[in-house]
Amino acid sequence: MDAVLDVFLDIFTQPAVIVALIALIGLSAQSKSFSDVLKGTVRTLVGFLVLAAGAGVVVGALNPFGEMFQTAFDVQGVVPNNEAIVAQALLEYGSTAALIFFFGMIVNIVLAATTRFKYIYLSGHVAFYIAAMFAVILSVAGFDTWAVILWGSIAQGIYMVVSPALVQPFMRQVTGTDDVALGHTGGAGIALSGWVARLTRGKGTSKSTEDITFPKGLGFLRDTTVIVALSMAIIYVIVGVFAGAGYIESELSAGQNFIVYLLLQAATFSAGVFIILAGVRVVLAEIVPAFKGISEKLVKNAKPALDVPIVFTFAPNAVLIGFIASFVGGIVGMLGMVALGTAIIIPGVVAHFMTGAASGVIGNAVGGRRGAVLGAFANGVAITFLPLFLLPVLGDMGLSNATFSDADYGVFGLALGGLSSAGGQVAIIVGILASLVALFVITVVMRLRDNRRIAAQPVEEPAV
Repeated sequence: MDAVLDVFLDIFTQPAVIVALIALIGLSAQSKSFSDVLKGTVRTLVGFLVLAAGAGVVVGALNPFGEMFQTAFDVQGVVPNNEAIVAQALLEYGSTAALIFFFGMIVNIVLAATTRFKYIYLSGHVAFYIAAMFAVILSVAGFDTWAVILWGSIAQGIYMVVSPALVQPFMRQVTGTDDVALGHTGGAGIALSGWVARLTRGKGTSKSTEDITFPKGLGFLRDTTVIVALSMAIIYVIVGVFAGAGYIESELSAGQNFIVYLLLQAATFSAGVFIILAGVRVVLAEIVPAFKGISEKLVKNAKPALDVPIVFTFAPNAVLIGFIASFVGGIVGMLGMVALGTAIIIPGVVAHFMTGAASGVIGNAVGGRRGAVLGAFANGVAITFLPLFLLPVLGDMGLSNATFSDADYGVFGLALGGLSSAGGQVAIIVGILASLVALFVITVVMRLRDNRRIAAQPVEEPAV
């Protein structure tokens, strides 16, 4: 059984494989030629691998930045890192999490087929992290293993349609279509960015981050790759100076001059963003047409919910602005925890880049530059405090030095944990069933609303 689960996880926790399979199914459903099916499937697979490779380059450049930041400012606390906390969870709940992940995907497809929440969640790796968190919380609540899998799977399926739905109103403003959704565990924080941008946009006079004008002599700053590299170089050098040349050369750069090392890390970061943008263009060009086969013949009107870099190409300047604003929000939140005397959540640079960048893009689409800054800042504060509130519901794992980082873990984890504290297992079951019923009630209400609108439309007289 464990061997089967291992193979299953090897396949379905790889988002590139999932997206390629979806392309294969979608193109086949449209009765495309063998050549088109093969071409679309392979290009989707390669495009997503390019995207993932770019993300790996960015994360590789950010990891030493995080270590420098902690050393520079002598900060000790809990590090929000999904990989670290999931690795601990899998030691005890690995099989349970895998089964929740599998059955949760089935529930996701059933809900997409039967409700107005038409989102097929294709970010398998983060979906597996959510499954691991549900396994921990339900086990801490005292459920038997079979009940953990049952209720965890339903909760997982509900999560996989609700999280993209929170962001979709803003995604439509970013993409200009309703064809693609965002499937990422930062969904609640990214949606928060959109709401904050909407509340603070005033008369909508704030210009887009992509319309920034530079003096003629600074025209090179219009190039996204250049401005990202230069901005990150300044940030790396400032933090590096505080961390000290001796620390960097002995612990991080293997003896390489610390200024050279820092500049290369900044350039590497920019290179990673460049690769991500290239991969996103390929994936979007292939997956959207391929998914029409799914939405027309298998799950009517279904939308693919893709990983967070999918929005980066729509506003590259907002990516950098959002990352910086979110990270500043994380620092402000951390200082607030120091003042309050609580456990300290150290800003996780990877989480702030991935969700902060997307928050910047969403905030920019809704409220221009002001929206990009304030929305991403709000996301930064949210993903600092939510992990703090989540610690108690994780049982003994909450006492470790790592926790889940993105906003969805906090929102959905706290919802389950709060129900457990309020009424134990009965409250959790009632809450999950009530959420399920709510999806169908919303579906019925929206269908009735649509029918009334159609009935109210004037009937055109036939031409004489």
